[in-house]
Amino acid sequence: MKLWAWGNLLLAFLAELVALGIFAWWGWETGGTTLVRWLLALGLPLVTAIVWGRFAAPTATRTTPAARWTVKVLVFGLAGAALWSLGHPLLAVGFVVVVAVNLLIIHVQKLEPPKPA
Repeated sequence: MKLWAWGNLLLAFLAELVALGIFAWWGWETGGTTLVRWLLALGLPLVTAIVWGRFAAPTATRTTPAARWTVKVLVFGLAGAALWSLGHPLLAVGFVVVVAVNLLIIHVQKLEPPKPA
């Protein structure tokens, strides 16, 4: 696999991690009490990671292309919306644009990470 392909797959993985971080940040900032803040800051990324692993991860075995794309669009779109609601509209737009271009490149070039043995 060429360096270009690995770079795009790495960027996709980093975007997934950033989305989880955005959800944690949003949960902390929007929660009222300290308990609710902790629950949202830990729970939102956890639920997102579970849904991602089930439907959108490259190793997800019981999913469909439609479900995979729906989850990706929802996760990254909601992460962008969360970032916007935190008062960072330029970062939100930049994040969504970078993710969209990255996903388009991965889709067009049919890039896939190597399957585990």
